[in-house]
Amino acid sequence: MYSENTSSLLQRQESTGRKMSGGGTTGALLYAVSAAVLGMLQFGFNTGVINAPREFIENFINENYSVNSGTVFSVIVSIFAIGGMIGCPLASWIADKRGRKFALIVNAAFGVIGAVFMGFSKVSTSLAMLIIGRFLIGINCGFATTASPTYVSEVAPVRLRGAFGTVNQLAVAFGLVGGQILGIDVILGSNEGWPWLLGLAIVPSAVQCVMLPFAPESPRYLLFVQRDEEQARRALTKIRGTTEIDDEIKDMHDEDRAEKQEEKFSIGDLLRMESLRTPMIIGIVMHLSQQLGGINAVLYYSASIFVSTGLTERDARLASIGVGSMLFIMALVSIPLMDRLGRRTLQLCGLGGMTLFSILMTIAFFTYENNTTMSIFAVLFTLLYVAFFGVGPSSIPWMILSELFGQGARSAAVSVGALVNWFANFIVGLTFIPLSDLLGNFVFLPFTVLLIIFFAFTYFKLPETKNRTIEEVTALFKK
Repeated sequence: MYSENTSSLLQRQESTGRKMSGGGTTGALLYAVSAAVLGMLQFGFNTGVINAPREFIENFINENYSVNSGTVFSVIVSIFAIGGMIGCPLASWIADKRGRKFALIVNAAFGVIGAVFMGFSKVSTSLAMLIIGRFLIGINCGFATTASPTYVSEVAPVRLRGAFGTVNQLAVAFGLVGGQILGIDVILGSNEGWPWLLGLAIVPSAVQCVMLPFAPESPRYLLFVQRDEEQARRALTKIRGTTEIDDEIKDMHDEDRAEKQEEKFSIGDLLRMESLRTPMIIGIVMHLSQQLGGINAVLYYSASIFVSTGLTERDARLASIGVGSMLFIMALVSIPLMDRLGRRTLQLCGLGGMTLFSILMTIAFFTYENNTTMSIFAVLFTLLYVAFFGVGPSSIPWMILSELFGQGARSAAVSVGALVNWFANFIVGLTFIPLSDLLGNFVFLPFTVLLIIFFAFTYFKLPETKNRTIEEVTALFKK
């Protein structure tokens, strides 16, 4: 679903075995984190918000254009992922060239412009504005999935970095639920309300534009990239609320020296060297399992799926709120399980549960007619499918690449993983409606087959990384 660089940066500390000085929660820290994670809330909102107004957007298309409204709606949904594919590398480039805070401000501008295009598309009778707006908001969200977790992890104290990293996941889930709630018919899920619904994406970005200029720059960027220790000390003092930062500055210098001694690997090296190629393949398959397991078909089209099980349009929109709520709940549940049960166990559990409930969803689709009980079960099976996605596949693919690669290859590996993830997201968004028209009640069967393949691959190929150092994990692939 979304990029998580927090694990990468945390692992960087763990792999060298250093412990940086602590620090607690301060007003300046909470302000900085709040400003940054609005980008992740934006990602969740724009993933879930397109679900409810499908009927009204297709009506708008049919009234003004002689085209296949279902196909065009697929383009509107999937162009979001094309924007995301552009936003991820763009964020990394700007964040390294001009700073984390500047990158977040630039990204907020993309969000404002994209929301304006979408919000005024109906009054302008412009399908192009709607598609361009959705594309720009995709750039905004792809940008946020890289820039926001990076900034948060760099300003948070090490002992709180994991906790603050989960705020990104919770913000995505909160945005998803918010978009689905606003999409019900009594609020903005109507023929008149849908442009306002999409245009509300301006709110988190506009708030970021106001908040970010007053947030501190990342001390790590100032020290590592700008080589300005005085500014780094000033920013760190503000964030920590204390002048006792010498130990943390020293540890940052030590980390910088260790990084310079690490051999750097390119994306080409990941493909040429067997010791890197094997974990890269594992990472790519993990990312494919997240998207090609069908989750975004549910997130983008759950209202349509629930209508196909016999629910009314209104009830289907209400049921869709449960999808986002389930992801929010599972984000909370999976946090303590991650280090207790391990990545491999949770990934297998998640893929296995998704496989089971995708089969039960298909059965329910065939038996709902004149059977209210099976309509209810169809919704329940869909929610449980989402719940098992939240157990592991929602976050582990982003985390695992940070744990399979040493520091020198990690950046390239994470970049490849992000690109694969967004591309698979695009494929699902573009093909689900044609696939649904072609296969009818069997629409989840291809996802079920892929889930079985992903489960088998994970069982035989994915090593457990829990309680293992980077050196121990990378040694597995050198044998």
